[in-house]
Amino acid sequence: METIMASTTLTLPATDASAPAITAPPLSPPSAKISATKATILALDLGTVAGWAIRTADGTIVSGTVSFRPSRYDGGGMRYLRFRSWLDRLASEAGGIGSVHFEEVRRHIGTDAAHTYGGFLATLTAWCEQNEIAYQGVPVGTIKRFIAGKGNADKAAVIAAVRARGFVPADDNEADAIAILLWAIETSGGVR
Repeated sequence: METIMASTTLTLPATDASAPAITAPPLSPPSAKISATKATILALDLGTVAGWAIRTADGTIVSGTVSFRPSRYDGGGMRYLRFRSWLDRLASEAGGIGSVHFEEVRRHIGTDAAHTYGGFLATLTAWCEQNEIAYQGVPVGTIKRFIAGKGNADKAAVIAAVRARGFVPADDNEADAIAILLWAIETSGGVR
């Protein structure tokens, strides 16, 4: 039986990306001690339809969404195996990942959503540990306050704020991932 990988709305490199109007400045001269891998940042909005955004070592920002919706023939763990495989492929295409920032959700509408999020979170953190990649959860309110000015901003406000920064997210999942990435870049992962 052939394994079918989750599809993304965008893979690296891409010419038809939901491209931002801005590109971050170059990180450092080649003689700097920071490796290209350490400079690459991945931001994720975890879920069955996950949003993702990545800033590569050269400052390019690319984003998209990917669906891990199971088929009716899949066992319960297949979405997580697909997610792990997708992470491997993304890291390979990006030339490695230095850090991962993800939306840290503390309240879910239902039990199934909580279980699904927990599975993605466990898979992501185990993958990061195995690959020696730094990872950090960012509270929902922190992301919304950073991008939209209010910790309880709705999805439309977050999308509008991301668009005001020059990005064209396909949906709220991609907008959240872009917001997380911008937060990680502009605050150095919450240090500033």
